[in-house]
Parts: sequence; C-alpha cells; structure tokens
Amino acid sequence: MLHRVMLAGLGGSALFAAIVLAPPDPATAQESAKESPKDYPSRPVTLIVPYPAGGGVDAMGRIVGQKLSVALGQQVVIENHGGAGGMIGTRDAARAAPDGYTIVMLLTGISLGPNPGYDVNKDFAPIGLVASTPIIVDAYPSFPVHSLTDMVALAKKYPGKYSAGTPAAPTINYFAAKLFNQMAGTDITVVPYKGTGPLTNDLLGGQVPLGFNTIPASVSQIAAGQLRGIAVAATARSAALPNVPTAAESGLPGFEAVQYYGLAAPAGTPQPIVDRLNKELRSILATADMKNRLIADGSDPAPSTPQEYAANIQHQEGKWSALIEKLGLKIE
Repeated sequence: MLHRVMLAGLGGSALFAAIVLAPPDPATAQESAKESPKDYPSRPVTLIVPYPAGGGVDAMGRIVGQKLSVALGQQVVIENHGGAGGMIGTRDAARAAPDGYTIVMLLTGISLGPNPGYDVNKDFAPIGLVASTPIIVDAYPSFPVHSLTDMVALAKKYPGKYSAGTPAAPTINYFAAKLFNQMAGTDITVVPYKGTGPLTNDLLGGQVPLGFNTIPASVSQIAAGQLRGIAVAATARSAALPNVPTAAESGLPGFEAVQYYGLAAPAGTPQPIVDRLNKELRSILATADMKNRLIADGSDPAPSTPQEYAANIQHQEGKWSALIEKLGLKIE
C-alpha cells in the first residue's frame, strides 16, 4: 500500500520518485511478521530475475515462475532487475525482507564482481537448483569459421582483430571467454553485454561475430540456421543441439564452463518456507513436461536439496575465484 504524501508542485519524475521512495506500509510489514509459515503464501510472490527480459535467464525464470504459481496457489510475479552482470538484481534480493515473498534466480559466479554488496554464501538461503547448461560458442552465419579449430586458427592469424560478445562479468560466459583465450593462446576481444538477450540480438544482426552464449538463449536460432553453433564447453553434447560438438572433440580438451541456475531467498527466511519452496520446485522438476521443456531449451534439470545447492554455490564460486586469481583478471 502506498502512503498518501503531499506532492503539490512536483513534476512527473519527482512525483514518481516520491512514490517509489515512500517507506513501506507498517500495516503490511506487521501482517508479514505475524503470518505463520503454514499460511504461506497468502499473497503474490516476487521472483527477481537479475538480467533483462528476452535472454536465457529470463526464459528460465518465467518457466519456473509459471509452474510455481500453480503449485503455490499464488501468482509468482517476474521482475527483471538487469545491470552490472546480474549483481544489481541479486543485491536487491539480498536486501529484501526475509519473509518468502521475494526470491531470486541465482547464477554461478554472481558474487565474483567487485564490491557486489552481498555475500552469496551468507546473504541468501538456498532453495534449490533448477537446471544446468554449458556455455556455447556461437557465430553469425557469414563469419568464416565452422569449428573451434577454425576459430583458433583465424584468431591466431589476426591477433586482436576479432571480437566475441558475452554477458558482462561476473558471469560464467565472461570467465569462459577469458579462459578460452588463455587455453587457446588467442587474443579475441571480449565485448560485455547486459545479458544474453542483447548479446543474441547483436549476434543475429552481425554487430558482433562471435558469442560465448548460453544454449537456452540461442538454441532456436541455431536450429533455424540464424546462428551457427561452434562448440559446447562441456564433457558431453547437448541433447537440444546434438550436432554441435564439445570443445574436447574440437581440439580444446579441458575447456569446460557450465552455468547453474537456482532459486534462493534472503538469509533469515524461515526454514519451513524454504522447505516448502524446495518441495514444490523438486516436484515441478520431476514432471515429464518440465523435464522435456528444459531439455528442449538446452538445459538439464538439476533438482537438489537446499543443502546440496549451498554446496554447489560454494564449490563453483571457489572454482571460478581461483581462475580469476590465476589469470589476474580485473573485474570492473
């Protein structure tokens, strides 16, 4: 509920700011504090997706949100809080009230940027993993490479000439691009984007010739011939793109980068609420409809307990932190 405030003489933007910055309604806060976890949820739940609409993370969030709405009996409202490689939306979620009415789609590496304003291991209550997907190297169709070997050879012949788009740090895409340069001995310029949506749009338009993308953001375009899949950074081919080889098959063994998607709530969220959300999420992921939908989009369902997801976060953050230190990367 918005407060009634005196706004005479304010312009449109000032009026908007005054409304947005009005303090939360004490009555609403008291209702949340009094609510028993067994009554949860009694009103809509906000799911923050920390990337712009139209990308792979957004698509994943909307699929999960739609299914959770049915399971919970309350609308799960998607809010896109893009910017700073996902850190802005994640920070917003960390600062939300720990009452189960704000949850967030977390991605691997989300805390590895400078001064994120949160600690992903301390400021969140992991709910559970949703899915995993390897990073894919894709290209604009007219770009003269058809394999990772071609790409490496061309980049070495013309150092610094070619560029590859990637969602901005701290994303696994960005780290994968840097790892690729280090392992392949190339000097491909890494161009940061606000998300996979803007990146894919520029790939389709030929503004950038190469991309370190996610499969969900590019699978339909690759299948339609609008983009060319070069290689997936995983140990096995994707069921959604079986004709795209792995990096190891393409002459770059060890080049592996897998994105994990999961749901989390602010730290301090009552455990019964976290457990309820985990139960519903795992039930959703066990259905044939959800499994088939995720696999068709290029992801593998990855149901887990909250504890297993917490361990995944700790392991993955440690792995990529070590890479940042090893390569001496400066994340800006």
